[in-house]
Amino acid sequence: MLADYLPVYRIRLRTERLELRLPDHDDLAALAGQAAAGVHDPDFQPFKNAWTEAEPLTRGRTAVLWNLRLLSGITPERWCLPFVAVRDGQVVGKQDLAAKQYALTREATTSSWLGREHHGQGLGTEMRAAVLALLFDGLDAEWALSDSLDGNGPSQGVSAKLGYRADGIDHQVYKDRRVTSRRWRLTRADWEAHRRHEVRIEGLDDDAKAMLGLA
Repeated sequence: MLADYLPVYRIRLRTERLELRLPDHDDLAALAGQAAAGVHDPDFQPFKNAWTEAEPLTRGRTAVLWNLRLLSGITPERWCLPFVAVRDGQVVGKQDLAAKQYALTREATTSSWLGREHHGQGLGTEMRAAVLALLFDGLDAEWALSDSLDGNGPSQGVSAKLGYRADGIDHQVYKDRRVTSRRWRLTRADWEAHRRHEVRIEGLDDDAKAMLGLA
């Protein structure tokens, strides 16, 4: 089985409505379908690399190839776990958790997107809560990081609900104009004070931890 060689594939995160898991090829095809159907309001670009500004087929292909790249690039020193979020058997979006030299830094960054038809249902908060439980409960983190471009109210709202605090700004250039990216940091204490969802972690054994740099 694939998980015999890639033990992180054993990890499952379960919330009230969602299962988060690393994608197989069928999951990637379903994720591509969500990307092709649309991820955000066309009047606002929430992504720094603007990957959604393409025709539907290209958006879907980008989703598949990018996530295959993330999966193939996992090492103990640098990793990104591109979980798909599944509700009632349907892939509805993805939730990433990424870190560099995690054994030393004890911090990781989250990012996510949902198919547009699944917006406004609280799933973004639930998805992020799932990986925060993995991070703090399962991997003994000290901090979680996130960021959002100015104007991305839903992302900023999820951070606020879950207890993140402002952690400075960066500037990006988008279509020959400057945009501001706001950084957010969550401490263990703030996470515990703002826990909103019960999360069950499965499959996080010693082999999976070792693949993430925790021998």
